[in-house]
Amino acid sequence: MIALIAFYLFATVTIASAIAVIFARNPVHSVLWLILAFFNSAGLMVLLGAEFIAMLVVIVYVGAVAVLFLFVVMMLDIDFGQLRSGFSRNLPFAVLIALVLFAEILIGVQARGSGPAMNGANAANNGQSNIVALGEQLYSRYLMPFELAGLILLVAMIGAIVLTHRQRTGTRGQNVSKQIGRRPEDSTRNLNPGVGEGMKL
Repeated sequence: MIALIAFYLFATVTIASAIAVIFARNPVHSVLWLILAFFNSAGLMVLLGAEFIAMLVVIVYVGAVAVLFLFVVMMLDIDFGQLRSGFSRNLPFAVLIALVLFAEILIGVQARGSGPAMNGANAANNGQSNIVALGEQLYSRYLMPFELAGLILLVAMIGAIVLTHRQRTGTRGQNVSKQIGRRPEDSTRNLNPGVGEGMKL
């Protein structure tokens, strides 16, 4: 019973957060709703016994959302003074969200491994954890596709570096030795113009 309650709670908050991401007028609010949606998706993965996927969702996607938040702050003209001015007005709603997250954590911990549909009984893992079973499959049965994927990513990275550092025509290159060997008397002049004469270029 607790597993079913936890599933509907996580699923409902995930869908509501996804809808709020779309309809939020402030981009900062959209990012915060997206983080809430990712956390609830991770809770659904924990209920299904996929701890590794839940960890990836939190570390990779929430980390990527943090970078997205940084770019939003840098690229958009956001008035943070106006955002801070509504702190006391939005404080009850923020406390409500925090309480919902805390309740979800408690329910998720109690619902872990309960119920026939969410205890991983249909996965023949021989008593191993999800991460150990995934690692054994990845580095034994699927070793060749895993290595090929790594090779493809390596080739893509090398290609990006080559395209970035290719020789361009019509641009001025940097002469490091000339810059280091530059002396002050080669670039500056001390002048003492008379009164009313001004500077002669």
